[in-house]
Amino acid sequence: MKLTNRAEQRFTGHPVSPGIGIGPVHETGEPALVIAHKKIAAADTAAEMARLEEALARSRHQLGKLKARLAGLPEHSQTEIAPLIDAYLHMLGPSRLMRGIKARVQDGLIAAEAAVHAESEAQAEAILSLTGSDRQGRARRAEEVREIGRRILRNLTRQPFRSFAGLPQGCILAASDLRPADAALIQPANFAGIITEEGGADGHTAVMLRALGLPAVLGAAGVLSAAAPGSLAIIDGDTGTITLNPSQPSLDAARQKLAAITRTRRALTRLQRLPAATRDGTAVSLQANLELPFELPMIAESGAHGIGLLRSEFIFMNREILPDEDTQTEIYQNIVEAMDGDPVTIRVLDWGSDKEIEALSAYMPLHDEPNPALGLRGIRLLLRHPALLETQLAAILRAGAAGPVRIMLPMVSLAAEILATREIYDRVWKRLKRKGVRMAAQKPPLGIMVETPAAALAARQLAKYADFFAIGTNDLTMYTLAADRGLPVGSKLYDPLEPVVLNLISMTARAAAEAKISVSLCGELASRHQAAPLLLGLGIRQLSMHGNAIPRVKRAIRAVSQTQCDDMAVAALAAPDADAVRDIIREA
Repeated sequence: MKLTNRAEQRFTGHPVSPGIGIGPVHETGEPALVIAHKKIAAADTAAEMARLEEALARSRHQLGKLKARLAGLPEHSQTEIAPLIDAYLHMLGPSRLMRGIKARVQDGLIAAEAAVHAESEAQAEAILSLTGSDRQGRARRAEEVREIGRRILRNLTRQPFRSFAGLPQGCILAASDLRPADAALIQPANFAGIITEEGGADGHTAVMLRALGLPAVLGAAGVLSAAAPGSLAIIDGDTGTITLNPSQPSLDAARQKLAAITRTRRALTRLQRLPAATRDGTAVSLQANLELPFELPMIAESGAHGIGLLRSEFIFMNREILPDEDTQTEIYQNIVEAMDGDPVTIRVLDWGSDKEIEALSAYMPLHDEPNPALGLRGIRLLLRHPALLETQLAAILRAGAAGPVRIMLPMVSLAAEILATREIYDRVWKRLKRKGVRMAAQKPPLGIMVETPAAALAARQLAKYADFFAIGTNDLTMYTLAADRGLPVGSKLYDPLEPVVLNLISMTARAAAEAKISVSLCGELASRHQAAPLLLGLGIRQLSMHGNAIPRVKRAIRAVSQTQCDDMAVAALAAPDADAVRDIIREA
């Protein structure tokens, strides 16, 4: 790599995978997709359906090959990517998408490629038009549908896919955009980093690139037109900065940071077997959040001591019918057994608001709500459909025979909701006992999520009926500040470090301590290692986060004393705003 006489240029984008990459930039493009929209005669529908079935078979075969290629990737990368490919394979089966496409061919008398394009766009737009707070989630689901549509179309029309063949070893791969299936083809050893002009930090492509472990920055507008083929670049996956034609000082600084990152990763690895405790002996339990079973190997590698939040929604997704008690029991039991004696906290189905689950919608359609985030969701909705709740509770109780479990209720605001759930819980426990079903010797603890201001303000009252608390700072922040976390960062409206939110956390922790029940924190704030000492000062002794955040959080805890944490909390609770809290954290 040689320096050029060209002036150094800097671009910024979304940092999606940390690290430093240094290498020549080489662009790869996706061939344009041409679609012919034409009508067909009724007599031609059989032939058109045969074309469609052949394209679907080719698509399934290609995705199967993609899955097989994952064997060459690191283990944690395989477990991150494979389930996403499974989701695509599901849509190629007897899904709503396929039913819609076939209906357009048979009833609308249009060519297969026109049907695929029209139906995939219609379903993607329908997902995007749903109301609610999770705009990013809807965008991801819509992109999944469009991604499958594009794959079927290329197979129908025999138009080529993107290829990475011929790019030089060690280069920085640049593209206007990368599809999730494109990212699955990338061999990490071949590239120094990834740059795109489009895309964000929350899509499936970002998830895959993080799994590959390559430094990656997405959504860096203007970088492709400025980068001559083969020009030297530095990509900083921590800050989202791309430096084209770097000067010698910039190159030296990047190499020094790369060496420091390597040293830090080795030091964090050594922390895995050390306890999470402050310098003066305050012990903290670090657990992991689990959204999908494929994350289990990453949790094992992280050094987590249990699962503090198992989101059970994955069991109900990508299904046309609801999973029965036996199916749920088997899934929970496999997870509990994999944790080998460490506790697993299972949150019952948090459905409602903007969370679209096909099997549940068919079973009990949600009515349009003017403000879904403030409507029926979580335990409110489950109590209206107790049969669904009873099935899930029975499955969790049966899985409890394999190891320690706890049951957690989402979106609790009132004591009456806990009492109503306990009646159902006790009824299910007694029924299984009478039948001689194998369960734990003692009834597992039944706790609640504290994620509404009402729950935090009533924490002393709720502690009389709950066996434990788990503070969900994502929703607690949203409801307290009346601000969606999807708002632009610059708006400064959504921030869990606002003192009013911290006071609710402190209030909840004090109520739990007085009632002698445990309290954990499992929102996004738990993953911020800089905030860990502050949370200890607020009274939190158990944190649950995504697995790869655990080593850094543990390092932050081991670097401070409890006295420092307490002093930080006193100052933060009295601070005027979140910026002042950040200053307190930095100074400490």
